[in-house]
Amino acid sequence: MATTSNTHLLLKIPLSHHHNHQPHRHNRRHLLLPTTPHKPISITCSATQLQDRAAAASSITDRVFNFAAGPAVLPENVLLKAQSELLNWHGSGMSVMEMSHRGKEFTSIIEKAEADLRALLTIPDDYAVNQDPHARYLHICANETIYGVEFKDYPVPKNKDGILVADMSSNFCSKPVDVSKFGVVYAGAQKNVGPSGVTIVIIRKDLIGKAQDITPVMLDYKIHAENKSLYNTPPCFGIYMCGLVFEDLLDQGGLVEVEKKNQAKAKILYDAIDESNGFYRCPVEKSVRSLMNVPFTLEKSELEAEFIKEAAKEKMVALKGHRSVGGMRASIYNAMPLAGVEKLVAFMKDFQVRHA
Repeated sequence: MATTSNTHLLLKIPLSHHHNHQPHRHNRRHLLLPTTPHKPISITCSATQLQDRAAAASSITDRVFNFAAGPAVLPENVLLKAQSELLNWHGSGMSVMEMSHRGKEFTSIIEKAEADLRALLTIPDDYAVNQDPHARYLHICANETIYGVEFKDYPVPKNKDGILVADMSSNFCSKPVDVSKFGVVYAGAQKNVGPSGVTIVIIRKDLIGKAQDITPVMLDYKIHAENKSLYNTPPCFGIYMCGLVFEDLLDQGGLVEVEKKNQAKAKILYDAIDESNGFYRCPVEKSVRSLMNVPFTLEKSELEAEFIKEAAKEKMVALKGHRSVGGMRASIYNAMPLAGVEKLVAFMKDFQVRHA
């Protein structure tokens, strides 16, 4: 990360995972790996290779459309790449899960992940804001998964010195965002950009270093910023997976193109609900409907269990709504392919014909 940057991006493990770990502030011991990569060892067996390829092809065919709200679906090509690199990452002779988080191999992984995320969100490299010491914070949840509502335009704090803070866990990297409007953006990776276990924090530098004296070390962003997210052992494999997802999003054309795909998927599903003559109902005001999480109910609520059961038989899983509201919920994050939404809509129409 450039030393001139006034924005920090921190990749960290959720604090709940640290209850048995109390790293010392001055622990600077490094575990260095050999500079010469180990040559990969291969044992060739043609019959086994053919069987493995057949098994891999079968496993891809057997995948379901996973509409879970999180942990959620990941891009299939990303999973396949991770699979291919699992045993021996880039000729290092190690899996990402085995390498030192302070070694050059993982350093290259985390640095590339950050660079790609900066490119995706166009995170400013340098901008300065002078804050009133009595500034107030406005905290928002950019997208709410249970009820399926999303900010389309972000609010501006009424206090001219106010700082906007956003939890973007469930729509992170689903569309372009002007990061400079926020003091802090944080997101759990498990919805849109990786497996559970990684928290991403984007914070303006002038907000770092103001922790209270009673603030625990692991809650002080200054500690993480100074150590480039490596103060304690991070969730290395999770960060590696996030890096692969960021790379994939860039390959798709960036977040402008990703948003177009998400809008197209959401439109198909919302149109099917709205055009069902009341058989399906979405309780959310159209102007704030989420592109990520689509809740809906059936006019005949007694059919909802049957709907979920039949959908699962058609390899569409995790459609049951949150336990606090019931109904159904289709979470259609970045990695949910258009084909998955189209299959769900076709099933919905067929179910309506049979049960209307």
